[in-house]
Amino acid sequence: MEFYEDGDEIVSTWNPEHYFQGYINVLHGGVQSTLMDEIASWVVFIKLKTGGVTSRLSSRFRKPVMVNEGPISLRAKLVEQRRNIAEIEVKLFNSDGVLCAESVAEYFVLSTEKAIEAMNFPAPDSFYE
Repeated sequence: MEFYEDGDEIVSTWNPEHYFQGYINVLHGGVQSTLMDEIASWVVFIKLKTGGVTSRLSSRFRKPVMVNEGPISLRAKLVEQRRNIAEIEVKLFNSDGVLCAESVAEYFVLSTEKAIEAMNFPAPDSFYE
């Protein structure tokens, strides 16, 4: 996955392969959740300029995501931050731009110093080099 900023959102596109299917031609829900968790972590990295760990992930699957219809896209944004908990909203769209799944991720956010020490996190400015 590659990530980029679009205003207050982090965006990614990804092309699912057939071996990620759970049911015939349908992208496995666990893979969808993993993709949504991953982009949420990039909201923490890029928007909050630190690292963190997932403390909760709640996903809702609205429509099947087909593995044989081309790239999907994901959009994520910070909804709220309460002390060291960041709430991130994630939406997953099929190749036609139809909303197929969404998640709310809660991340336990580390201080930048702790992220560098504990997670070997790169300096915040290195994401922009």
